[in-house]
Amino acid sequence: MGNKYFKVGVIFAFTSVILGAFGAHLLKDLLSVDELSSFKTGVRYQMFHALGIIILSLNQDNFTDKLNRVLQIMSFGVILFSFSIYLLSLQNILNIKLSFLGVITPIGGLFLISSWMLLFFIVKKNDSSHI
Repeated sequence: MGNKYFKVGVIFAFTSVILGAFGAHLLKDLLSVDELSSFKTGVRYQMFHALGIIILSLNQDNFTDKLNRVLQIMSFGVILFSFSIYLLSLQNILNIKLSFLGVITPIGGLFLISSWMLLFFIVKKNDSSHI
C-alpha cells in the first residue's frame, strides 16, 4: 500500500497507544489530575483522527485532490492539537514554560473541525460515491 496517509494514520495510531500507556503508567503520579486529563484528551483525539485518516486513505480507488486536502488538514490538526496538549501537560515536569502553546491547541482543533466539515461538503456534493 503506497498511500502516504495510510502510513501517517498508522504512525498516529501507534504513537497514540504508546503515549496512552506512558500516561497511564508513568505520568499518573507525576501530573496533576487536570494535566493527566488533558494528556488523555490529546491521546484520545489523536487516536480518533488516526482511525479517520486510515479509513479515508483506504478509499484510494476514489481518491481525489479534495480528499487529499481533507487528509492534509486533518493530519496537520492532529499535530497542532494533540502535540500542543502533550507539551502543555508536561511543561511542569519538563521545567519549561510552554504556556504560549495554549493558542496553538484551539487552532489545531479548528483544523480538525474544518477537515470534517470539508469531508461533509465533498460527500454531499459528490453524492457520497465519488469521494
